[in-house]
Amino acid sequence: MHSSCLSALSHSSSSSSMAAETALIASLLPSPIAKNATFTSFSSSASPSQVSIFYKPIKISRSLVSQRKKPSLNTRCQVVFPNDNNDSKAFTASPLQLLKSSPANRYTKERSCLAVIGLNVHTASVEIREKLAIPEAQWPQAISELCAMNHIEEAAVLSTCNRMEVYVVALSQHRGVKEVTEWMSKISGVPVSELCQHQFVLYNKDATQHLFEVAAGLNSLVLGEGQILAQVKQVVKVGQGVSGFDRKISGLFKHAITVGKRVRSETNISSGSVSVSAAAVELALMKLTGSSYATARVLVVGAGKMGKLVIKHLAAKGCKNMVVLNRTEERVAAIREEIKDVEIIYKPLSEMLSCASEADVVFTCTASETPLFLKEHVEMLPTVQPEIGRRLFIDISVPRNVEQSVSELKTAVVYNVDDLKEVVEANKEDRQRKAMEAQTILLEELNKFEAWKDSLETVPTIKRLKGNFERIRDAEFNKCLSKIGDNISEKNKKAIYDLSVALVKKLLRGPMENLRCDDARTLDEILENMRALNRMFDLETDKSVLEQKIRAKVEQTRK
Repeated sequence: MHSSCLSALSHSSSSSSMAAETALIASLLPSPIAKNATFTSFSSSASPSQVSIFYKPIKISRSLVSQRKKPSLNTRCQVVFPNDNNDSKAFTASPLQLLKSSPANRYTKERSCLAVIGLNVHTASVEIREKLAIPEAQWPQAISELCAMNHIEEAAVLSTCNRMEVYVVALSQHRGVKEVTEWMSKISGVPVSELCQHQFVLYNKDATQHLFEVAAGLNSLVLGEGQILAQVKQVVKVGQGVSGFDRKISGLFKHAITVGKRVRSETNISSGSVSVSAAAVELALMKLTGSSYATARVLVVGAGKMGKLVIKHLAAKGCKNMVVLNRTEERVAAIREEIKDVEIIYKPLSEMLSCASEADVVFTCTASETPLFLKEHVEMLPTVQPEIGRRLFIDISVPRNVEQSVSELKTAVVYNVDDLKEVVEANKEDRQRKAMEAQTILLEELNKFEAWKDSLETVPTIKRLKGNFERIRDAEFNKCLSKIGDNISEKNKKAIYDLSVALVKKLLRGPMENLRCDDARTLDEILENMRALNRMFDLETDKSVLEQKIRAKVEQTRK
């Protein structure tokens, strides 16, 4: 850690502050040191809130040495205990100053990184994904919980039927990922060891490219599907005003929306049947042996976004009448007005089983966190029409609406989102060709975003430069007034004040223009200008930003 940052943080005036800082340091220290180190605090009028640290070289067993060619600990950061008096040396230091001489220093030298930790339809089955699914209403709470962690600055959650992905800006790459993984395990009940078998982790440019591919529909089960773009838009909408959904993450998702729109408009990748709902309708039609939607009795459970799409695709495939179950009739009535040539009968959810008993095909697409159809329910339903064979349940909800054990019955067959791959393969070749065209757009937009992200490095320089100039202006203004005395009129005082402000603005115009990201300058030129200003005015932006981040985390620990 930078020494100026450490010394600035070492002067805490309360025992609660010391405890918070000590806890933070313990979390930053490598685990072997953190477990064995003892921090003993004491106070005095001369040096309030200091820590006495006793140290001497640590003896390493031969068995450990035999496993490694070099000792595992750095001799510059060897901590022992106060009751060990053999040739001990004592010195006084604040907790944060310990980082200057410890291997933990390498963590503080890391630049914050962008990371995505998640799992999707390509890496995990629906049985795992449904345990991690987070309803949209809980996304703000998830962001708050993630940003309360020691190494997470910003966060966003993208949870759909096909994926659960957490995007973060982390102070420490590895520790940030560890904290997110443990959080995912905690909310889902899935052990970390099992999560690691299914999750993927991408950093910085790779993480950015992944989200761009997701928004463009290139990472979906149904290549080019359009619903995912709406879901990415929803992340931005829900995140507005939420602490932790800040500049970098917000900028990332907004740029991803731009990429998604551009890919769809320039490649026609979304032409045809390219949504989970459309694939579900297509799958059911493939399984209706000797029948069609014109003769099959259809029930749709749920009239939300997914349900509405199912109804539209059913109508396009020749279904002329269907029953739709929903909590309220308003949404069903709106859909009925939109699709006037199809008979849509509304029923409340309380009549679910009676409606299912009269249906050959049941589509479920609700946000229920518990199954709606249990094995004992379906077992009691009468058999379907002979030409249908078995009752079809097409469950595209995550978490699933149909209990897994229903598939054990001889009278029913259940398909979930993972079974849609059969439909996807039908027109995969054409979409893959369009996906190759989309990669050119992705690369261009990726470079634009990386340039924007790198340009954010100039923001601390701009703030500190303006702050320095403002302090000088204010000091000189007050010095001038004191020399003039009390006889100056308010009009003259304002004139002098306006003059000082105008001078500062004009003096700053040149530096500000050379830090501005535009077509006149390359990113390398802008960053070089930033570094030159840092040297000339001794801004030390890296240290000050780090100090602010650590102070913020200490404050969170206190609360």
